[in-house]
Amino acid sequence: MLSPFEWMIAKRYLWPGKAEAFIALVAAISVGVVMLSVAMLVIVMSVMNGFRGELLDKITGVNGHAVVQAYGGRLENWQSVLANVERTPGVVEASPMIEQPLLISYGGRVEAIFLRGQSDRDIARMGDKVLLGDMKSLYAPPGEDGLGRVAIGSQLAQNLGVRVGDVVTIINPSGRPTPFGTSIRQVGYEVGAIYEVGIYTFDEKFVMMPLKEAQSLLLMGDEVAQIEITVTDPDRVGEILAPVSRRLTGKAVIADWKTMNSALFEALQVERAAMFFALSFMVVVAAFNILSSLVMLVRAKTRDIAIMRTMGATRRSLLKIFVTTGTTVGAIGTAAGLLLGAVVLFFREPIVDFIAFATGQQIWDPEVRFLTTLPSRTDPWEILGIVALALTMSFLATLYPALKAANTDPVQVLRYE
Repeated sequence: MLSPFEWMIAKRYLWPGKAEAFIALVAAISVGVVMLSVAMLVIVMSVMNGFRGELLDKITGVNGHAVVQAYGGRLENWQSVLANVERTPGVVEASPMIEQPLLISYGGRVEAIFLRGQSDRDIARMGDKVLLGDMKSLYAPPGEDGLGRVAIGSQLAQNLGVRVGDVVTIINPSGRPTPFGTSIRQVGYEVGAIYEVGIYTFDEKFVMMPLKEAQSLLLMGDEVAQIEITVTDPDRVGEILAPVSRRLTGKAVIADWKTMNSALFEALQVERAAMFFALSFMVVVAAFNILSSLVMLVRAKTRDIAIMRTMGATRRSLLKIFVTTGTTVGAIGTAAGLLLGAVVLFFREPIVDFIAFATGQQIWDPEVRFLTTLPSRTDPWEILGIVALALTMSFLATLYPALKAANTDPVQVLRYE
């Protein structure tokens, strides 16, 4: 705790007089460097957390947390497997699914796609992702033309030039065998809905239809290829599904979201740690700025320090005065950095748009970044860690100048005055 005398002197040193404008400038620069370093750490870590979180949410929202994949592409006796999975503790939901690479054609254009056949319940859940049309139309009775309906991603619709109500042709190269070879199966479907998940790959490649329609198109009868699983805790998906995996040994394999996207999420984790380590050096630089400003302040106030010592100020008092001065500079810069980081994160999308407009370059390309928008997710514990790092480095930077001031010999200083 500071005495009234110590606090009064510390406040005066925080705002140097007009004759010490250079010291004030150095102190202001110290505050600015701390502010920028804290803001950069908050912004970068929040964006990287948001990127990982949004990517995980969107991937698991489309794919679930795990998939039971049959050997050979067809899961035998899938109803019993489904019932077995649903009884497993920790499993929230399981549903049959078909996913197959095919081709789609419209107006002379052909695109490679992933056809996904899902239950009516799973299709209905995509309702909040629909841009045009209605997901319910997919499992509604066929119209007068007798055509089934599909939902396609927004990017695929743009590539093909398709609108709701247009008829596309889905091509299955593995059609029916004939004496003259395999005949390619081509079936027309009406576009019932155009959706946007927010992951570029899904919006460009995936076509959804009811499970029975997919079974008919792929000539699978009543069989399915996969069972999609959702669990209570995505981080424990391997542990939860371990009993199921043992029971399905030799029949099928379970691939969870960690396995299917391991390279991507491991790269994100390494990048996150590397960015935090690199940007932490900005806090070290800010601490050196605080140190240099305090050293200059001590040199400028050497006579005042000597006078205070002769008037009875203890070394402990001087130590507390300069530690308080430097730490307060760090605290002001930290608070300003948190505020600046919050403002930048709040206006991140307009900032990205402005930079793209000013430079003519798309700095957030969905084809590269997977997500269509710049995400942000702030972790309170990380913010506390950043604040602790900034304040600790600011405190350590004050020790040398404070000890230098406390050890000032008033006799030596005032002898030549």
